[in-house]
Amino acid sequence: MSDDIRGMTAELAADPDSLTFLDLGEALRRRGQLDAAFKVARTGLSRYPELAKAHDLFARILCDRGEPDRAFESWVTALQLDAGLVSAHKGLGFLYYQAGDLASAEKHLAYSTQVDPDDTGTAAALERVRADAAASRAPQAAATAPEAVTAAQSDPGTDAAAPGDASLPTIAATGGLAFSFDEGARSPVQEAVFSGLDGGADGLLLVDANGLRLGGGLRNPDGVDVADSVAALLAGVSKEAARTARLLTLGDWRGLSVECGDGNLYLSAPSESTLLLTVRGLDVPMGRVARFAERASVAARSWLERAE
Repeated sequence: MSDDIRGMTAELAADPDSLTFLDLGEALRRRGQLDAAFKVARTGLSRYPELAKAHDLFARILCDRGEPDRAFESWVTALQLDAGLVSAHKGLGFLYYQAGDLASAEKHLAYSTQVDPDDTGTAAALERVRADAAASRAPQAAATAPEAVTAAQSDPGTDAAAPGDASLPTIAATGGLAFSFDEGARSPVQEAVFSGLDGGADGLLLVDANGLRLGGGLRNPDGVDVADSVAALLAGVSKEAARTARLLTLGDWRGLSVECGDGNLYLSAPSESTLLLTVRGLDVPMGRVARFAERASVAARSWLERAE
């Protein structure tokens, strides 16, 4: 046993409530002493069930023990407690990749690299995921290529547009925030969730309990799609809002308005397992934002019921 592990073990024995179990469990895991690491993490988790890092440590140990299903549950719980915990996003990205869910893997890994751009290992993993996703789409693209070539040749006097140019949304920026309001530039998911909703589907973000986007869109002032990153950050917000309302004996929470220096935000819960973020510029009064959010919640609930 190394001096570090011996010292942490002594410290934890002297103070069972010490957070030293996090470092000790990780040190034991790295040394391959998985049974000892498991016991340390499980004991620490029993003392700190609402500590995201404890669930994250437990998940890593479970993953090394060959228990990916339990590891997945622990990482999901970690993100419900701390939506921005990068290590949990990395872990879920790895598990999703192993399961063949490349889209979900990319979302979690992309968030991780955005928060920690110096992590070359995760960046390489993201490149691998995107390469595999592109390879899986190649056969479909090849199958439709003849039709595309025929269509282009039918009008030789027209230059071909760059891929995706026709679907780029118009960005209406207000200060440091930017929201897309182009009615003709919605993805299929946006159309499915907010179909028929007047007032624009962009600036709306429907998120599930795991922080994955179900519908809507959001872009930053540079026009970059940040919807998935924001969705990941929103994971667990509904749970925290409910806990706060309960502690204050305010009853069930219905909505949360946030007035920022560059825009107005409104959070609502269309269902027990989803969260809806509505974002508008300062030119839209908060009352109107709340009313529009309610209409969007109705549309989201209707879509969720049809999807069941």
